[in-house]
Amino acid sequence: MQSSKLEFKPINLERDQNLCVQFRADSFICSFGSAARFYKEDGSGSEKYLQWLRQRMTQIPNSCVHVWKQEQIIGQIEMMRCQHDSSVGYVNLFYLTPEFRGQGFGQQLDQHASDFFKRLGCHSARLNVSPTNRVAMRFYLKHGWIDLGQREDDLEVHYLEKKF
Repeated sequence: MQSSKLEFKPINLERDQNLCVQFRADSFICSFGSAARFYKEDGSGSEKYLQWLRQRMTQIPNSCVHVWKQEQIIGQIEMMRCQHDSSVGYVNLFYLTPEFRGQGFGQQLDQHASDFFKRLGCHSARLNVSPTNRVAMRFYLKHGWIDLGQREDDLEVHYLEKKF
């Protein structure tokens, strides 16, 4: 089941901010069974997320991209450098819409992120994953990510690392 080539284009936040929020909220549902953690108790989550995303895109151009299959946006990647070590990349979000999962497209997202970080001079990348999101956990381990264990500051997620 070889998937077709995807395109990775910088997010057009003015046009697609609702889609960004929808994708991010769904990633929380996949990871934690609910988007409550994303939206926050006071409901400010989506607004804060869009501010964060805009800032991230300004700091590192092309770090936040939509994944296109022909004329359709089917996913999103958000990347940055680790705050404590700029030689390490950090993936905030790997996301594919449900109908495009399990078809080999995830490998292209992973490769895009690896290439992006290598261009920045990073020797590795990290991400968080909820161990309850078994599909994601299996994907990452299959594609060379190493489980570093639970995060000390958030016991619901594990740190994963991939060396280049």
